[in-house]
Amino acid sequence: MGLLGGLINQFKKGLKRTQELVLAPMGRLLGLRRLDEAQLEELEDLLLQADLGVKAVNQLMARLRTELKGDADIDPKRLLKDELLRILHQRPPRPFEATGTQIVLLVGVNGVGKTTTLGKLAAHLKARGEAVLVVAGDTFRAAAIDQLELWGKRAGVPVLRNQMGGDPAAIAFDGATSAKAKGTPWVLIDTAGRLHTKDHLMKELDKIRRSLQKVLPEAPHRVLLVLDATTGQNGLVQAEVFARTAGVTDLVLTKLDGSAKGGVVVPILDRLNLPIAFVGVGEGIDDLLPFDAEAFVEGLLDA
Repeated sequence: MGLLGGLINQFKKGLKRTQELVLAPMGRLLGLRRLDEAQLEELEDLLLQADLGVKAVNQLMARLRTELKGDADIDPKRLLKDELLRILHQRPPRPFEATGTQIVLLVGVNGVGKTTTLGKLAAHLKARGEAVLVVAGDTFRAAAIDQLELWGKRAGVPVLRNQMGGDPAAIAFDGATSAKAKGTPWVLIDTAGRLHTKDHLMKELDKIRRSLQKVLPEAPHRVLLVLDATTGQNGLVQAEVFARTAGVTDLVLTKLDGSAKGGVVVPILDRLNLPIAFVGVGEGIDDLLPFDAEAFVEGLLDA
């Protein structure tokens, strides 16, 4: 089995709830070669239930209706796949590759799985044979520091930590300095998810950024915004705040396996206009997958 085939199977596993609860009833409609108006409306309702978003569903239904005006039979599943891929390819993920030392900040509100995601990302990079330094920059929560140390042990990577209440910018500076001196390709830095105000958050992240740039002027090289795929519209509003204030470069969607609405990937990408780097499809250390549009669409539509 090739790399794409393996990814498709992993996405199928992670999107099982969406398939069973929402997309399985769609299979009958997607297998038809002609659809009447009642069937089109049923299909539209099912697509909306999968959380594909009003914009994407409207585009798809418009294309289906246009194709149905012709005399030839249509293939609804192929049209759906083509349309989803067209949307997802608008912001393809950048290769997650290291040139020199790469500083990666992970940002997002508490509870979205940010610290867990950082641990899984460290394990993913270590499995590729690349050295990683994890920095416990969320010094406001002792639990976050302890959790990162556990993930560091599981992934087999070092964790740089400070005491609770320490200066996040100082620990970030120390991590960047150490990695640069040792030639470590990846530095993954956790950040606080909930500070008192948006301005406080922005100032804290800006302070971290300035500290990093004293070591590596182009740092941070990536800012990953971690989102919980199950939170719906409220999560999107929070995401927009972070995207505006934190210089976000990529998205990471967690808990995709815990939702019956796996299609939420589509409106999130469309609304935030940011590429998706990784998705979380389970609790295991290997359940953080590099996002691949083809594998996602195949995993979503082929139960």
